[in-house]
Amino acid sequence: MDEMDVDEPGSPVSPQPKLSGAKVAAMQTHTKATAVRSIEGWIVMVTNVHEEADEEAIHDKFGEFGEIKNLHLNLDRRSGYVKGYALIEYPTLEEARAAIDGAHDTKLLDQTIQVDFAFVRPPPGKPGARGGAGGGRGAARGRTGRSRSRSPGAAAPSKDDDEEDEAL
Repeated sequence: MDEMDVDEPGSPVSPQPKLSGAKVAAMQTHTKATAVRSIEGWIVMVTNVHEEADEEAIHDKFGEFGEIKNLHLNLDRRSGYVKGYALIEYPTLEEARAAIDGAHDTKLLDQTIQVDFAFVRPPPGKPGARGGAGGGRGAARGRTGRSRSRSPGAAAPSKDDDEEDEAL
């Protein structure tokens, strides 16, 4: 039976690499949140995209900043027009940053677009969407709010109904 190499208990674990100040600055969004890399690359979100824009117009505008690995331009099923946003994936942080810096608040088909990172970690010190009470459907609401909507015209539950629920 062959022996396997096993780390000794207490052996040092490779530490997380420290990011340089320039790298951290490149990862900052317009709201000072920190960008997070997706599995394959850096995703940039373009908002206020003209409804008649097409993939070619987006590719022409953003292709000058680097290699576009992936481009999503979602269409409204009913109208067939662009929903107003595009997701562009770049392989490197530098290319994504160049696209954000170069195309933010510029015109695309006579409409001013906004460009920023799609995936971010909230800035430190601000309560995030994940922490604290109140997350999820009806979580930690107690008796202060409704957990479900009522039918139009339905009478609001009386105080007696609440006491019966608590007794059960």
